[in-house]
Amino acid sequence: MKDKESFLSIHSNKSYSFIVNKSEFIGHAFYVESVDEAEKYISEIREKYKDATHNCFAYIIGMDKLTQKYSDDGEPSGTAGVPMLEVLRKKDITNCLVIATRYFGGILLGAGGLVRAYTKSVVGALDEAKIVRKELFYNVDIILDYIFWGKIENILKNFGLEILNIEYLENVKINLSVKKEEFERLKNIMINETSDNCIVKINGEKYGSVFLD
Repeated sequence: MKDKESFLSIHSNKSYSFIVNKSEFIGHAFYVESVDEAEKYISEIREKYKDATHNCFAYIIGMDKLTQKYSDDGEPSGTAGVPMLEVLRKKDITNCLVIATRYFGGILLGAGGLVRAYTKSVVGALDEAKIVRKELFYNVDIILDYIFWGKIENILKNFGLEILNIEYLENVKINLSVKKEEFERLKNIMINETSDNCIVKINGEKYGSVFLD
């Protein structure tokens, strides 16, 4: 697989909270594919936590990682947004937005304390969200006669594919997700095992998660 077709990001949107010197920090991690999507999540968090003292954020978008932005949201310059962005950079993550919500507890943390707290909020949220490799997957329909289904069902199980849906109509229709790089092999197996009496159709593609060892 070409590098441009895969990248590191997160599997799911998650949050992580902790308290330090009476200040509560809530880290949020979101998978995003555009600036508009990132800004939408930022607006939603600011509305949900509008009583918070700060809602700082950082994001990196695109396989080239050229779209990067951060905000200290009122915290001293360099104590929130930049350290949050640095976590994403060091972990080589893209298409990811992190937001850190802070409820001030009345005790000043100092510049070093703020950097540590905002860094911890991002690291904790990313750990909850699970860092994965995102690879291109095809959404595929396979349509075949019932006489082939028993054999094909076993082949699909051994292939380790994610079967999304099966319809038992005039024919058997299997909807599944397969890595782009494995599609041709799957298609050839289907054709060979059914003597070319099947339909293999690509419906679309999207990035899916491949968990790291």
